[in-house]
Amino acid sequence: MSEKKRHFTSSWGFVLSAVGSAVGMANVWGFPSKMGSNGGGAFLLAYLFFILLFGTVGLSAEYAVGRRAHTGTLGSYRMAWASRKKELGPAGGALGWLPLAGSMCIALGYAVIISYVLKAFAASVGGSLMTVDPGPWFESFSLSDYSVVPFHVIVVVGTLLTLLLGARSIERTNKVMMPLFFVIFLILAVRVAFLPGAADGYKYMFTPRWEDLLDPMVWIWAMGQAFFSLSITGSGMIVYGAYLRPEEDVVSLARQTALFDTIAALVAALVIIPACFAYGLDIGAGPSLLFVTLPRILQDIPLGRLFAVILYTAMVFAGVSSLQNMFEAVGESLLHRFPRLNRKVMLVLLCVICLGIGVNMEPISKWGPWMDIVSIYIIPIGATLGALSWFWIMRREELMEEINCGAKKSAGAVWYGLGRYLYVPCAMILCAVALFLKVAF
Repeated sequence: MSEKKRHFTSSWGFVLSAVGSAVGMANVWGFPSKMGSNGGGAFLLAYLFFILLFGTVGLSAEYAVGRRAHTGTLGSYRMAWASRKKELGPAGGALGWLPLAGSMCIALGYAVIISYVLKAFAASVGGSLMTVDPGPWFESFSLSDYSVVPFHVIVVVGTLLTLLLGARSIERTNKVMMPLFFVIFLILAVRVAFLPGAADGYKYMFTPRWEDLLDPMVWIWAMGQAFFSLSITGSGMIVYGAYLRPEEDVVSLARQTALFDTIAALVAALVIIPACFAYGLDIGAGPSLLFVTLPRILQDIPLGRLFAVILYTAMVFAGVSSLQNMFEAVGESLLHRFPRLNRKVMLVLLCVICLGIGVNMEPISKWGPWMDIVSIYIIPIGATLGALSWFWIMRREELMEEINCGAKKSAGAVWYGLGRYLYVPCAMILCAVALFLKVAF
C-alpha cells in the first residue's frame, strides 16, 4: 500500500472510521438488552464510568501502539515486547496471534448476523416483512443450515471490496455510512417518542435505582459492554492507529471515538427501550429483538414499511463498518508478516476463509454458542493481553513518547497510573469473572 493510502486524510475521517468500527450490534441490541436486564439507569451510570476510563486510557493506548509500530496486531505486540528487551520481540509477536485470531473469530460470527440483517432489509423492501408472523419467519432461516448463503456472500464480498484501498477507502465509506446511521436512528427515535407508554421507557433509562449500584454484576456487565462496544480486543483498534499521522492527538481522538460511540448506543436505546415498554415486550431478547420484536412493532405503526427499510439500512451500515475493522486488523497483520503477499490476494484469502467456515454457522444453534465463546473468552482475553503488554511489558518511556506525540496537552503520570493500576485490573477482572461464569454455569 502506498504511503498516501496508509493514512486517513483528516481527524474527522479517522473518528468516523473508528466510530464505524465501534458502532455495531453491541450498540443496537447489546446495549439496550444489557441496560434493560441490569437496572436501567444504574447500568447506564456504571457504563459511562467505564467508557470514560477505557476511552481515555485503553483506546488511546491501542491507537498509540499501532502508530508507533506502523502496522497491525502482530508487529505491534512484537514492538511492545522488544522495547523491554530485544530478545522478547519474537515472544510478543507470537502472543499477538491470539488476539489476531480473536478478530477473525469475531468476524466469522459477525458476518452471519449481518446476513440476517440483510435478509430482513430485503424483506422490508419487498414488503413481506409487514405481513409475516415474525416468530416463524425468523425461525425459518435462523434454525436452518445454509439458509442465508446469498446474503452471506454479499456481506463478506461487499465488505472486503471496501478494503481494497486500505485506510483511504475505509474513510470514504464511513464518511457516508456513519452520518446516515445517526440520522436514521434519530428519525426512528422521534417516531418512537410518540408511542403511548414510551415515557415509561425513558424513566427506566434515566432514573437510576441506587441500590442496583451495589450489585457487582451490574458493574461487571457494564464493563464488558464497554470493552465490546469500543472494540478494545487487543487487536482491532491497533490497525486504525497504524494509519494515524504523527501530528494527531491520540488521546483526544480516543475520547471523540468513545463519545460518538456512546451517543450511538444511547440513540439506539432511545428507539428500542421505549418501544418495548410501549408494546410490553422483552428488552433483553438478544438477536430476536431485531428480527421478532422490532418487526412486530413496525407492523403496527403507520408507515411501518418505510421505517423498516430505514431501520435495517442503518443496521447494515453499522454491521459492515464494524466488519471492516475486523478484516483490516487481520489483513494488515498478514501483509506485514508476509511482505510478498499481495493485498488483493490477501482479501480473496480472507473471503474464502470467512465463507468457508462462516456458512456452517448460519443456524442460530451454531452461531449462538460460537458468539458465546467470542464474548466470554476472546474479547476479555484479548483485552487483557493488550492491556498487560502496553502497561506492564512495553517500556513506559516509549509508550508515553507516542501518547504525547501530537498531543495538545501532554499526558503524564496520572494517565499512565490509570492505565496500569485501574485499566489493567479491570481487564483482568472481566477475564476472570467471564471464565468463572462459564465454568460455574
